[in-house]
Order: sequence, then structure tokens, then C-alpha cells
Amino acid sequence: MEISSSALRLPFLFLLVPLLLFFLLSPWNPLHNLSGGGDSAGRRTQFPPKSLTSISPPPAEPRSPPRRDHNSATARNPLDPLTVGEIHRVRSILSSYQPFLHHFPSIQSMSLDEPDKSRVLGWKSGDPIPPRKAFVIALLDNQSHLLTIDLDSGRVETHEISSGSGYPMLTMEDVVAAVQTAVSYPELEASAAARGLSVANLSCISPSPGWFGPDEEGKRILKVLCFSKQGTPNFYMRPLEGLVMTVDVDRREVLQFSDTGKGIPIPGRANTDYRFRPGNKPPEMERINPISMEQPRGPSFTVTDGHLVKWANWEFHLKPDQRAGLVVSRVVVRDSETGAARSVMYKGFPSELFVPYMDADEGWYFKSYMDAGEFGLGATAMPLVPLNDCPRNAYYMDGIFVSADGQPFVQSNMICLFERYAGDAAWRHSELTVSSGGQELREARAKVTLVARMAASVGNYDYTFDWEFQTDGLIKITVSLSGMLMVKGTVHDNMNQVQNQDEMGPLVSENAIGVVHDHFITFHLDMDVDGPNNTFVKVNLVKEENVEGKTPRKSYLKPKRHVAKTEDDARIKLSLYDPSEFHVVNPSRRSRLGNPSGYKVVPGGNAASLLDHSDPPQLRSAFTNNQIWVTPYNRSELWAGGLLVYQSHGDDTLDVWSQRYLAFGKATT
Repeated sequence: MEISSSALRLPFLFLLVPLLLFFLLSPWNPLHNLSGGGDSAGRRTQFPPKSLTSISPPPAEPRSPPRRDHNSATARNPLDPLTVGEIHRVRSILSSYQPFLHHFPSIQSMSLDEPDKSRVLGWKSGDPIPPRKAFVIALLDNQSHLLTIDLDSGRVETHEISSGSGYPMLTMEDVVAAVQTAVSYPELEASAAARGLSVANLSCISPSPGWFGPDEEGKRILKVLCFSKQGTPNFYMRPLEGLVMTVDVDRREVLQFSDTGKGIPIPGRANTDYRFRPGNKPPEMERINPISMEQPRGPSFTVTDGHLVKWANWEFHLKPDQRAGLVVSRVVVRDSETGAARSVMYKGFPSELFVPYMDADEGWYFKSYMDAGEFGLGATAMPLVPLNDCPRNAYYMDGIFVSADGQPFVQSNMICLFERYAGDAAWRHSELTVSSGGQELREARAKVTLVARMAASVGNYDYTFDWEFQTDGLIKITVSLSGMLMVKGTVHDNMNQVQNQDEMGPLVSENAIGVVHDHFITFHLDMDVDGPNNTFVKVNLVKEENVEGKTPRKSYLKPKRHVAKTEDDARIKLSLYDPSEFHVVNPSRRSRLGNPSGYKVVPGGNAASLLDHSDPPQLRSAFTNNQIWVTPYNRSELWAGGLLVYQSHGDDTLDVWSQRYLAFGKATT
């Protein structure tokens, strides 16, 4: 059978800073062929670009988004995230749960256990909300407990202790404990003193360790690295190179202390402070005047019940998530001819990030981060900055998350929603009709889009995720990268001192190397184009030779459609020399011309992982072995790196699921 009702997972990749990742979903057929707030109106927004604030001082601080009372909030939709009251109830249920009576576990994550997809699809506004359940990942006695709690009955419905590799996402309490353990270690004080510093002059961070063999089994560990913060907030540019501590997070014990870089100078602090100061010397460029944007009648979108967004011909559910950051669900577009609501996607979100650094030295080999599953994109989201992150007319949404003690906390203003107009044309055409006496025809239509934005600050990097909705039915996903480089200290301060420059990364400042690394970002897209009966089609563009003598033309391209019937058919490695289009179609819904309704998946900038498939980081991130995967719908298969990513061996990845389906023959749903 054909793969249908598929959860489409697409790893889209980009290399190094400052390249951008672009992921596009555009309609295969025009919409008419598919069968089947913010601030008050009239306010003017002026915002010089954030990177140019040294040219023009920033405008007066805007009024902060209004604070919301979350204590009295109730769920209005089956997909609404857990409320403050529901989180308190879950904690109360767990506190009286027999296995946890004597020792309350550390709550690593708590989220809504969503109802079955069929039940959500059958729900209409005004219907009773299906029973609310919570999914909890807790840690106790070095074991990961997976629990489902029924909030209506007040009981633990399922309780499983994970038998696979890997641990849950870290909490802030884990990170703080590891750093505190490290900075109180006596040998750190001696290493700092050898560099002319005290421990008080240091900023220490706790990157994840990856997984590299049996010596790391049976305990949660964190690596701790330290930097000099003297004279700059950008401590990432001033590493204590070669100094690495391995900390047992739960026992709060330093397991290993290594300092191989005492002869490497700490890079200087000059010109590392990135903050705007009125006395800063401006860049050598012409002044850019402030830019204004206004909406005299106010924004055109509405947000109902906190999460249901309606704009132009779009409607979707939007919510924060502690791991994924931003989740869009039940995406519906209105037919431009009939006005009928047409389903496009059931759910979409970033499934995993993989950031491997390409340096095998003792202090660098383990740097192969999986940011979503190890730290959480929502957990690391910071409040968005009005005027610079989002325009003044934006609507802001808070995240309600859970700390290790099971108590709720508010991640304020972590998502913003706004309309974008940048002077672009959504469509245009001009014609000079010679037969009509040179009459000129011109038609241009302004492009206005709706953007849902979230920014995660994961260590030294800031990822900004944009979901952009266009009135022509196109959905565009953009991920932009900003922040700070994590540099490697070196004795060299000029490339002229390096004999073999291929053996070393680029020198980005005196005594600082920019280490080559990748950023792979994988999206989970559960497409429901005109319903769940969806099929994946690969359209190969094949060169055809013209019949000799027929016309002077010698060759042309011809599309050849291949319907995926197994998972193997739908494993896609992109290639410029094997051009293809990728369609998600509903064969049971046809246009008036007989074409199946569908969307085209348009990859943007991409790259392939060059790591060996047996390399531990690549085993854990095997979802980067292909750029497109299609699997049958399975509500438990959400995270491309597995449910429990931290120190995992790669035994619960998208690649493993796909192999499992292949072992049972053709994939069906």
C-alpha cells in the first residue's frame, strides 16, 4: 500500500554562521484547483535595525506587552497546553503516588498528553473538551520514569521505567548544580591562578557530553568549560583553552579534571563587547535613518482563547512547548473560490537540532549537541524584545513550563505574532499589447504575510524560528542564526605564523580560532492535505533526447512521477544532478481538472553530514543521513533523535524507526 497519513519529517541543514536555513512549503496546485492582540490601531513603529543601533540611538523603550493572569486560565481546545492549575494538580497527584511517597522525583518535563488524532479532528468548537492528560518524564534513582496522568480521575494511568539508552532533557537545576560543583573544585582555582585569574573572574558553562562509550554509562554527566569574563560580557571569546571538567550531575562530583592548555594565552578582550553604548565609535558607513511602519486600523489577525489564530484565509492553533519551542497545529486554509475550510497540516514543529564541531582534540571531540532534546528550545527561549524582535503591533504569547520540583513557571513573551509588509509584491505582471495600439497593462499586488516567531538562546547561539503564512496558501519556515562564536584558543595571533593552514580553522581574532561546525535542524510535519489520506510523490526531472530531424531541439526535460510505496522509496538524498520535486497529495480529492490536491515541499539551503555513520555523534543523529524521510503516522514518534536524547546511543532515532518499518515489509497506515 502507499504510504498515507504520513508524518513528514524533513531535516533541513545549514553550515556555519551566518548562513540562513530556509524551508518552504508551497502549494503544488493553485488554491482554486484544490478539490475537496497587539497594540491599539494607528500607532507608528520606528525601529532601526538591531545591528545598526550604534548608528542611530534606539527609540524610546516601547510599552511592554501586557502581563496576563495565568492562574485562572482554563483549556478551551483539546490541543491547548497544560494550564497552571493543571500543573499544580499533576504535582499533587504525583506527591501522593505510592512509588514517590518517600522521595519526590525530579520533573524533567511535563506536557499535554494529546488526545488521539481522530478525536481531535472530530472535535468542534463548543464541544466538550476530551479528557485532559499529562505526560511526565521524571528522574529518580538514575532511572527515567514515563508517566501518563489522567487529570479528571486524578490517577496515574500508565507508568513505565525506560529500558533504553538516554536520559531526559536537562533542567536548569541540573545545569546550576553542575557548574556549582565545578567552580568549587580546588584544581580549578589553581588553573585559573596559573593564567593570572581568580575563580571570581570566570564564567563557566555546562555543554552536554554526547555519548562515547561504556565509561559514561550509568550516570548523568556534564562537561564544564570556563572562560574569562574580565572586561567583557562576551566571555565566549576568552576561553581557558584545554580546561575541561567532567561532572556527575546527580552525585555532584567532579569525575575528571583536564587542563592541557596552560601554555595557550587567553584571547584579549578588546572589541568583544557587543552592547550598544552612546559613546561607541560608529561603523564606517553612511547613516541609516529610522524606518516606520504603521497599521491605521490595527492588526488584521485575531487570537481567540489564547491559542486559536485567524488571519485572512488561514486558521491554526499555536502554542509554546518546552522542548519544541513553537508548535503549529490544525492548519487550515480557506478555499479562494468556495470559502470552504481545507486542512493542510495536522502538526508541525522543530523535532531536533544537531550541532557537531569538527575538532577531535580532548577539549572539543564531545561537542556534538542536540539542542532540542538535551536543553529544550522552549526552555531556553528568552522574552522577545519589542521593536527589535517584533514590531509594535505584535501579539505576545507566554509559555507555561515546569521546573524540576514540579512547580509551574512563566516563560514570558516567548512567541510573537505579527503581520509583515516589506514592500514586496505578492504577484505582478506587465504587458504591452502591440495589437491594441501599444496599450500598457500593469497589475501588482502587495505582499502581506502573517509571522509566528520564537527565539531560543541555546548557549552561545540564538535561533529565530519563523512560520510565515501567505495569502496564496504558501507556508514558509525560516530559521536564522545569530549570537556568538565558540572559539578555540591558540598561540597564534596571525595566519602568517601557521605553516599548514589546512590543519587549523580560520583565525577570527588574535589567539582565537573559529572551529568549523554544522547546524542541522529537523522539522516534523504531519501533513493532512484535504484530510489524512495523503501520499508522497517524487517527481524526477529526466532528460529526454529529441527525435532527430523532428525539430532543431536536441533535448528537453520531462517529469516522471514515482509514488512512494515503502519507507525506502521515501528516503530522499538531495542532489543537484538528480533534480526532483516532492509532492504530498491526496489522491481521493481532485480538482475540476482532475488533478489531486496537494502541496509541494520545496527544500531550501541544504547540506549532508560527512561524519562516518559509525561515529557516535552520527549514530545519535542518524536522521541527518537523509534530507527527507516519510514514515507512517505514529503518535509516539515525534522526536527525530528519540524521546530520551541525553547520552543516548542512537537506538531510538528516526533512522531506527524507518528500519523497523522496512523489516516488516511495506509501510502502511
